[in-house]
Amino acid sequence: MAGYVYIVTNHKHGTLYIGVTSDLSGRIYEHREGMTPGFTSRYGCTRLVWYEEHERIIDAIQREKSLKRWLRQWKIELIESINPGWDDLYPRLW
Repeated sequence: MAGYVYIVTNHKHGTLYIGVTSDLSGRIYEHREGMTPGFTSRYGCTRLVWYEEHERIIDAIQREKSLKRWLRQWKIELIESINPGWDDLYPRLW
């Protein structure tokens, strides 16, 4: 089963949330609609700014754990390496 690691935020250089899922479009939809109470709902993290696909969900989980240990600046640099304007990538998933 494939997996995705993703980062959502509330605005450019705002609060960052790193997650993992096997259904990226469905999971981001849940974040956008506030369907799951918790961190992302509390901080309004609805903008998908970075994601990475992995062939196996286990690899995506490992990558998520690794990214969560990164310094904030490294995460910002990762986002800006592919998305310098912090555009919402959700519409591009279709």
